[in-house]
Amino acid sequence: MQSRKIATVFAAAGLVLAAAACGAEEPAAAPTQAASGSAAPAAAAPVTISVGCQPPKTNPKERAQWDADVTAFQAQYPHITIESKDAFPCIVPETFQAKLAGGEMEDLFYVYYTDVRKIIQAGQAADISQYLSEVPKVGELRQDVMSIFKDGEKVYGIPRTNYGTGLVYNRKLFTQAGLNPDMPPKTWAEVQDAAKKISALGAGYVGYGEYSAGNTGGWHFTSSIYGRGGDVVSADGKTAAFNSPQGKAVLENLKTMRWTDNSMGTKQLHRWEDLMRMMGAGKLGMMIGAPDVVQAVNNDFKGKFEDYGVTALPESTASLSGGDGYMFNPKATPEQIKAGLLWLDFRFLTPGQGQFNYERAAKDGTPVGLPTTDLYGPAAPGTEINAQREQFANVPVAHFAPYVEAAKTVQFKLEPPKAQEIYAILDTAMSAVLTREDANVDELLADAESKVNKLLAAG
Repeated sequence: MQSRKIATVFAAAGLVLAAAACGAEEPAAAPTQAASGSAAPAAAAPVTISVGCQPPKTNPKERAQWDADVTAFQAQYPHITIESKDAFPCIVPETFQAKLAGGEMEDLFYVYYTDVRKIIQAGQAADISQYLSEVPKVGELRQDVMSIFKDGEKVYGIPRTNYGTGLVYNRKLFTQAGLNPDMPPKTWAEVQDAAKKISALGAGYVGYGEYSAGNTGGWHFTSSIYGRGGDVVSADGKTAAFNSPQGKAVLENLKTMRWTDNSMGTKQLHRWEDLMRMMGAGKLGMMIGAPDVVQAVNNDFKGKFEDYGVTALPESTASLSGGDGYMFNPKATPEQIKAGLLWLDFRFLTPGQGQFNYERAAKDGTPVGLPTTDLYGPAAPGTEINAQREQFANVPVAHFAPYVEAAKTVQFKLEPPKAQEIYAILDTAMSAVLTREDANVDELLADAESKVNKLLAAG
């Protein structure tokens, strides 16, 4: 959710409409098809593609970066013209489905991971499987990430960014509390111990913070239960699955930290901005979050990059994942799909280019070093991207090393179906254990399970 807000801002980075030379006679880098004998290769036919999620003018640095990439791309492929659309935000939930149903989307349109399945099932995106030879690096992408855009063996889109949740912590408070900031907690018992020591620093210090309102409590419950190896709904999506030993462990742990340890503070019912504000003010020791939490705390809540670190969720086998990507309008021609794939490869998948041009980003003064996107895992492009991220970093890369290392093996898991409705129900259980010392965990889970089952049965 928080990461989705950040992703919407970043994904809205764009480009001024660029006119390209459409009819160059001898495009040196354009794809060509050799004729028989010794005849010269034919020039590729001109093609124009519209691309969604252009950065707005209010984000001038990233807009300029996109502009520069379009210019470079069209120089390399003179037969392709890109028409960018800079609607901001990139997705308005109230109109997104209507635009899809009406066939009003761009040739290459921007999507959240959580919308992909519905789009595929509704036949609102083109099957691009037969054109993937245009982008060889697709074969090296993380399979758990690519699976989001697949239905069986068919592929319907390409990821742009992804994230997984971890444990964000205040290194400065760790030092003040006598903890080693280079050895963050690996178990929930260690989290509990660290939280007590941070809370002991004095009035106003909170060792561990948690959400429990505005659907954020259910969101973090999902992250926690995934990390413990549990699930929120069954594999077929028809019944609740969180009334389990893992679900009980999540709530029992929070209840102990809140009422026995007194390490979570007395003020509860926190929403997204509340913990961010506490972290930025230097009063919160730990919270669940992705690396972009650090960026938001730095940019919007007066924190400092050097004060924070991110590690894996304790004892985690899986991580709640989100992100975004692009899909193709089912009306797009084969030529448009091929051109669009070349653009995605150029802008979003290639080390040292586009979103991974860290040298340019550092010169522009935008943050480099945060592990906010891991499309490749340990594959060669990912190794190269991580090396360049470290080379041009202007934030302390070492502070996020435990998260980066864990991301190589932790399985990313998407949000459950009807995520927001389920999160609202689970908010009740989260808020209860944090505001009522006598809260009964078994009863809370059973009540939430009944409500979610009815929600899922309604279709």
